[in-house]
Amino acid sequence: MEKTTLEYTNVMNLCREIFEKKTKDYGTSWRILRPSSLTDQIFIKAQRIRTVQETGQNKVGESFEDAFMAIVNYCIMAIFQLRNQSGINDQLDYEEAVNAYREIEKEAFELMQRKNHDYGEAWRDMRVSSLTDLILTKVLRIKQIEDNKGVTEISEGVEGNYFDMLNYSVFALIHLEQSC
Repeated sequence: MEKTTLEYTNVMNLCREIFEKKTKDYGTSWRILRPSSLTDQIFIKAQRIRTVQETGQNKVGESFEDAFMAIVNYCIMAIFQLRNQSGINDQLDYEEAVNAYREIEKEAFELMQRKNHDYGEAWRDMRVSSLTDLILTKVLRIKQIEDNKGVTEISEGVEGNYFDMLNYSVFALIHLEQSC
């Protein structure tokens, strides 16, 4: 578990660094996006990863690492948006955005630790392609819940699915780092 903590932290540091740099460049323009739009962004990234995995052709040039890091960041934005509805002109300053990111990052890490304990780090024996498929499954679940106006009968809510996709992406990034 100590190894996982280090690897997870390293990956999240890279993702946060990208978020911070983009926040300096663009501000928090993402605050205009509804959670459903962020879900669609995650879908696009995951579908592209799967297409490249299946065809072996990458015509855009974006690496799997870049795409999985984007999924991590979109998940954090979506969780924030679920918790903090915004209007068209609602923005955060840089410090507020980074602090919000860090809070959600901490929650994701704690969830990973609990699940990792119970599942015995089973993700280490999974393939990146399986993690991609699990992300796509979660995206489709979220889309269905969104189409149902958030009403579920037995399922976990949307936020839990975003956290799972975030952690699956981190696991994929750890695998990709190890295969280099």
